[in-house]
Amino acid sequence: MLPPQQPPSPDSPELSPLAIGEDFAPLPAYKAAGTTEIGFEGLLAEPLRLHEDLASGCGGQTWPAGMVLAKHMLRYRRDGVREARILELGAGGGLVGLAVAKGCAVENPLYITDQVEMHSLMEHNIGLNGLEGKVKAAILNWGEPLPHDIVEFKPDVILAADCVYFEPAFPLLLATLSDLLKLCPSATIYFCFKKRRRADMQFLKKAQKMFKVTEVQDEDRPIFSREGLFLFTFQAA
Repeated sequence: MLPPQQPPSPDSPELSPLAIGEDFAPLPAYKAAGTTEIGFEGLLAEPLRLHEDLASGCGGQTWPAGMVLAKHMLRYRRDGVREARILELGAGGGLVGLAVAKGCAVENPLYITDQVEMHSLMEHNIGLNGLEGKVKAAILNWGEPLPHDIVEFKPDVILAADCVYFEPAFPLLLATLSDLLKLCPSATIYFCFKKRRRADMQFLKKAQKMFKVTEVQDEDRPIFSREGLFLFTFQAA
């Protein structure tokens, strides 16, 4: 059960992404390619093994919103997604989807998706964790028609972490989120992002006009919100 939580003050910069100034959070330092183990502070019985490699793009690195969203799903949704049809957007190396597949009671196959440049890294990380029978890597380009296998799958839980980083892609991402909610109007999108610049808030404002946007309760929220990280659900309006 989620802990009780006082509603945030509308004027609090700590809890309101709209109140944070421009260039609030710098990009993290780039890492050399390598494999790391992530236990999510004991939320996984066996650590997730994740290979990070920026050779194919910035998605090959672990980003902070992915850690927040993965921990949230492991802490609060472990049993609630048992029958869910889960898809991760902009998965990069697959951090969030693989953590959910490894630590949550998931009965259906789970898709992690990104552009073609990330496909081999996603496949590699699936294999590193022995999840070949539970997780599928697929190519999904934002703004394009949903792939046939995704349409057939009809995901009802969508995971999206650190997808807000490149302003020209915002309309494409919004179009894909809209397509997924049209495909399954009862679906829930778990959306976590780190505010880095003023343009990121334009994305959120547009999302609020298109979807029902709700800030998610989490015991770590006072900590990650101070770092400019925010966690929402998007649902069909």
